[in-house]
Amino acid sequence: MKMRYFEYRKARIEIIPMIDVMLFLLVFFIIVTLQMIPDAGVNLQLPTSSQTTPLPHPKFTVNVMPDGSIKVKDAVMTPDQLTAMFAADGAPDKTELTIAADKTTAFQHFMTVIDAARKAGVTDIGIAAQPSGN
Repeated sequence: MKMRYFEYRKARIEIIPMIDVMLFLLVFFIIVTLQMIPDAGVNLQLPTSSQTTPLPHPKFTVNVMPDGSIKVKDAVMTPDQLTAMFAADGAPDKTELTIAADKTTAFQHFMTVIDAARKAGVTDIGIAAQPSGN
């Protein structure tokens, strides 16, 4: 009886580890892609604060310019248009809003945006600020 060193075996591809790797890659690329989507905004000199905390990604970012104009996604709006936009959102009480105002903007312009949001029923309002380096 002669022994063979290389017996013929049918090649077998294990598919479960391959599925695990593919799912990991899929999730990785989805997360990377979501973080690469730029949020269109306006270059503002935000005020600084030592108490800043990261906010969840807002549904709307309202930019208040130093001259008092209000911009949402590069569209200039009046306070009434802003209220109508929030009211048309469907569920204003669940709408997340972040207000970014230049540090030279008068506080009255800032309050105009808050009033417009509150008229529509928006309650989740965040304020954008630069973290100060202490």
